[in-house]
Amino acid sequence: MLAIIAPGQGSQTPGMLSAWLEDPQLHSLAKEFSDVISIDVIRLGTTADADEIKDTANAQPLIVAAGLISAHALGATGSFSYVAGHSVGEITAAAIAGALSPIDAMKLVTTRGAEMAKAAGVTPSGMAAVLGGDRQVVLHAISDLGLVAANDNGGGQIVAAGDLDALAQLAPDGARVRPLAVAGAFHTSYMQPAVEPLRALAATMSTSNPAVGVLSNKDGAVVTDGAEVLDRIVNQIANPVRWDLCMETLLSLGVTGVIEVAPAGTLVGLIKRAAPSIEQFALKSPADLDAARAFVATHGGK
Repeated sequence: MLAIIAPGQGSQTPGMLSAWLEDPQLHSLAKEFSDVISIDVIRLGTTADADEIKDTANAQPLIVAAGLISAHALGATGSFSYVAGHSVGEITAAAIAGALSPIDAMKLVTTRGAEMAKAAGVTPSGMAAVLGGDRQVVLHAISDLGLVAANDNGGGQIVAAGDLDALAQLAPDGARVRPLAVAGAFHTSYMQPAVEPLRALAATMSTSNPAVGVLSNKDGAVVTDGAEVLDRIVNQIANPVRWDLCMETLLSLGVTGVIEVAPAGTLVGLIKRAAPSIEQFALKSPADLDAARAFVATHGGK
């Protein structure tokens, strides 16, 4: 049984669309996305530098565009049973599953990125990855400083978020703390100002019940109602990402293989550590397509 998974912010790298856009059809798709959102996805994915694509307002549309372009190139429709995405990757996953159109997904992520960037500018805040250590010790250390476990990623990785001074004090026994180069405390109450603008846009969009189950970052639940998928995506920007629960759900469903769409690598790494019985494939470039299709043939089918 196969699942398609989509990465979140931080997975982007300079030039990551260059090879994909050598295909005229994929270039046309990227051009369509760019025209709709008035952001040049083609330039961001080919010639923009690391600082420009680190900007939340640029990173999020670029990541979703890359996921949709690579999924289109793979063409595995009908072969996978579930989708899941990490943070902004939930929008990619929703579109791959058919809950949202690709164009609406790009409109949604563009507003999401812009509003989250604005919210991050209201009060200084940040995020830090906590690697290793005892889970309960780490969670208590985060809570004791008034911080939030904003991304519970499983595999010994929890991302704390909140006040910068508190983050500087975070040092759980037996764990390493690595500050993240992000604009603010995503998936916490610091992002609340971004929720209503995104909800207003979502209210103008049509949804369809997805062709496959969509795993939710809220609690790992499998969602099959399109309107609920969209509502959960909107609310999730100010609430923690429970990727650990999504991986537990993949295991409980009997998923045997996952393909991570571009820009791939982060999520398959987490699954390798937390759920190694699930085989993983990172679809990073068009050079991977033949091997990815063989992987689909091995694990696909419903």
